[in-house]
Amino acid sequence: MSKAQIKYLMNSLYVVALLISSSLAAAVVESPVDMLKRTSDEVIEVLKQQRDEINANPEIVYEIVDKYIVPHLDDVTLAKLALGKNWRKASNEQKIEFVDEFRELLIRTYGKSLQEFKDQKIEFSPLRDYSGEERVIVKSEVLQSGGPTIPVDYRMRLKDGEWKVYDIIIDGVSLVTNYRGTFAQEMRKGGMEQVLKMLREKKEKVSEEKATTDSSVAEKNR
Repeated sequence: MSKAQIKYLMNSLYVVALLISSSLAAAVVESPVDMLKRTSDEVIEVLKQQRDEINANPEIVYEIVDKYIVPHLDDVTLAKLALGKNWRKASNEQKIEFVDEFRELLIRTYGKSLQEFKDQKIEFSPLRDYSGEERVIVKSEVLQSGGPTIPVDYRMRLKDGEWKVYDIIIDGVSLVTNYRGTFAQEMRKGGMEQVLKMLREKKEKVSEEKATTDSSVAEKNR
């Protein structure tokens, strides 16, 4: 075998080794508990570091939700479950708009909660063996100083090699089920367009309430 052939063979083996190592790395999926704990720790740390900036410009909290939390949501599945059987009645354009509007509402609602987040702590329960499963429920508790402990469960599914949240159950109340009843009422009133109208109005209302609260906080800080 010539030197050129040996060099070619070595280069080929090197490429194969790189492909194998990349495949093995891609196969390692972060556990659902680890992902939730890491994300919550990141968000809490960012809130602490940017507290002054957030007080001066509360809109920053939406950016935090969008950057750290939204990527871990299975927003399409969440939207489908929240709309229930009425999902089939929506056109493709309406489905796309519904997912976008619902995601934006969740961002603003969650952002409002984060604005009030101070000294609470979150503890996640260990998960039993879930190997081979594609859906799990991760249990946690929000510990409040001087307040009651709030149980929060996360329904998660494995999607594209990552665990994503498709429902949140807070103190026994499912986010998906809660919204499903509201959307069903709006569908009976005026179909999918009425649902989309309600979502837009609800999003604006959350923003207005937050703006009023932020204005009051700003006055106190002067």
